[in-house]
Amino acid sequence: MIKKIYLIGNPNVGKSVVFSRLTGVHVISSNYPGTTVEILKGYVYVGDEKIEIVDLPGTYSLEPTSHAEEVAVSLLKEYSKDEIVVINILDATNLERNLLLTLQLIEKGFRIVACLNMCDEAGHKGVHIDTEKLEKLLNVQVVPTCAVTGLGIKSLIEKIKDASPALRNQLTQEERWSEIGRIVEQVQRLEHRHHTLKELLEDASVRPLSGFMIASGIIYASFKTVRFIGEFIINKITDPVFINLYQPILEKLTLHWQEKGFWFHLLIGDLINSKIDFKQSLGVLTTAPYIEFGMVLPYVISFYLILSLLEDIGYLPRLAILLDNVLHRLGLHGFAVIPVLLGFGCNVPGILATRSLESKRERFIASTLISIGVPCIPLQAMIFGLLGQFGGLYVVGVYLVLFCLVLILGLIMNRFLTGYSPEFLLEIPPYRFPPLSTLLKKLYFRVKGFLIEAVPVVMIGVLVINILIYFKLFNLVTSISAPVIHGLFGLPKEAVVALIIGFIRKDVAVGMLMPLGLSAKQLFIGATLLAISFPCVATFVVLLKELGWKGLVKSTFIMVAISVIVGATLNFIILR
Repeated sequence: MIKKIYLIGNPNVGKSVVFSRLTGVHVISSNYPGTTVEILKGYVYVGDEKIEIVDLPGTYSLEPTSHAEEVAVSLLKEYSKDEIVVINILDATNLERNLLLTLQLIEKGFRIVACLNMCDEAGHKGVHIDTEKLEKLLNVQVVPTCAVTGLGIKSLIEKIKDASPALRNQLTQEERWSEIGRIVEQVQRLEHRHHTLKELLEDASVRPLSGFMIASGIIYASFKTVRFIGEFIINKITDPVFINLYQPILEKLTLHWQEKGFWFHLLIGDLINSKIDFKQSLGVLTTAPYIEFGMVLPYVISFYLILSLLEDIGYLPRLAILLDNVLHRLGLHGFAVIPVLLGFGCNVPGILATRSLESKRERFIASTLISIGVPCIPLQAMIFGLLGQFGGLYVVGVYLVLFCLVLILGLIMNRFLTGYSPEFLLEIPPYRFPPLSTLLKKLYFRVKGFLIEAVPVVMIGVLVINILIYFKLFNLVTSISAPVIHGLFGLPKEAVVALIIGFIRKDVAVGMLMPLGLSAKQLFIGATLLAISFPCVATFVVLLKELGWKGLVKSTFIMVAISVIVGATLNFIILR
């Protein structure tokens, strides 16, 4: 029965990174009684058993020469040696210095697993260690790891339950160093080599300073590329098809229809300046197909193309590692960046992807943040289309508000939601360029899935909207909600129709703001409210499926409260 696991090693061997890989989001930080020495505690699952793990202060020896080393040695004496397992972290680039502590732990009779960390860096420096021979010479289990990328951490956890003492006769300090020299000579081989460009790039991608610079550049370039490809498809393909081919067909079909009749209103919608306007007519045969195929689909294609490329190259796992520490503060792990990025395409697959997160607590936080702070690509397309005409500042403003909401709400939920979030183990693949056929196949299936899910909802949604508008069923709702919509949010009462339709389809809802003649401020508030309020019906159904009724009600309450607060705040702080 293991009661406690201790992490011990020299300073600067990556011990804290190994600790963060082994433990969950919730880490308890406290000072050792009567001292200012900080002790970190967390939990790790070994099989089905949840065991506390303690990160001891860095120490070079069990013969303490400093206050921190005294604390480390004293904590090792809290339990009997058969009730604890000691994970000894070794720096693979400086094996000789690290083995002194290892031999002392062995001599004391502790159950040990040796974690040979920084193996990637050792390889880059031309240091090659025969771990199997090292294991035999020490008579303890040795696991090579790279804690920064998570390599070997899963194997390290599996070795814990099999840890056993490897007793040695007590040696003098001089005898220990002689033994260390003999061991190093047998297991270590040195060669001169330089980092390859690929290795330099792989390393730079996960280091804090260079990693965030690379991430910023890649994310910026990705969204610029998504917009460039999307606009190219719209200007060169979809707009010419709709205007030059599809519109004349509709005009011939409707030549003898009565404009004010029910079927005309249902299928064609309103004529703008005596002509069909695909953005504003709001008909089942006009606005509905144009929004999906003319405005949204081009951005969906470009987004999933870039996402698939980053995924297959091997960058997304590195982005997950890079953001791990930041997302920990929001109650999530770095891997949550994958569902978030998928959510930028469509919230439905984004929320479905939260299944890969290991606890209900993480799944609730991630799903709620995606629903509130991650606009799907159809909604983004409409935001760019509507607000872009007033300048990039308004478009950036929407994303800035959503980003701040994600941070603030994540911090709050992490602070007050109960539950345990175990560490997520993620293997990092090498950088490689994917075959074009694989990339296109993945793009095909993702776009196909989007169309199957989206097109019926849009068609039915516009159909229902037109019926409700034709029979003036929205009038009662608009009059009741006018004080809130106009008084708090500064929007005309007619905007309530768009906010309600957002539950059916958000991109359609944003499109319904166009005919209202809103100012830049009103469009900014309306678009922001639609982004953070109720998710579309497809996302709502998935939330119910993934979170259950209780989780859905809780998440919905958060969305409504945030919408009211943010809408009112924006109305009163924005001057124009």
